[in-house]
Amino acid sequence: MIMTRTNLIALAFLCLPALTLYSLVGVAQTRDHLTPQEVDLVKEAQILDLRIEVFVKAADRRLLVLTGLDSPSPKQLKKDSEKWGELPTGSRAELLGDLAKILDEAITNIDDVSARDENNPLIPKALRRLAAEATRIFDQLRPLREQAKGDAEIARFEELTENAESILEAAKKLPPPVEKKGKGKEEKAKKN
Repeated sequence: MIMTRTNLIALAFLCLPALTLYSLVGVAQTRDHLTPQEVDLVKEAQILDLRIEVFVKAADRRLLVLTGLDSPSPKQLKKDSEKWGELPTGSRAELLGDLAKILDEAITNIDDVSARDENNPLIPKALRRLAAEATRIFDQLRPLREQAKGDAEIARFEELTENAESILEAAKKLPPPVEKKGKGKEEKAKKN
């Protein structure tokens, strides 16, 4: 089949919307869900439960920006910014997307450790901590969810909901936590 000039022009116009959409998606994907300082802290935290704590703190920082609840003192903000960097910025949809991606990355980290050593005692601890954070995020964002504006915000809430639900479902499958026995007053009393 020989392409005529008219056919080539028609083909170009047909491809233009796809190329434009591709470039817009590419631009939207350039936002990183963690600040450079947070990325460094994740890399430094080689033990699973410590790494999950970094993700929890990163999520808390976005929650603070979104809700303004539990706002730390200016002194605490300054101290945190030295280690964690400035508070993240962005639209509500971007910050919600960051939260969803943080939860997803935390899930991936737990899955990776589980794939290497499914009996690792840090997995239940990390998963319970992440489930508590997912619950807290949901409780604090419930009022914002009802006020969601635009397709982007609604999509980010759905993504966040999906990730949080998978965390909570996995946490439900965990056996009950084992209580550590220490030499408390009760034990000492039994010996006497």
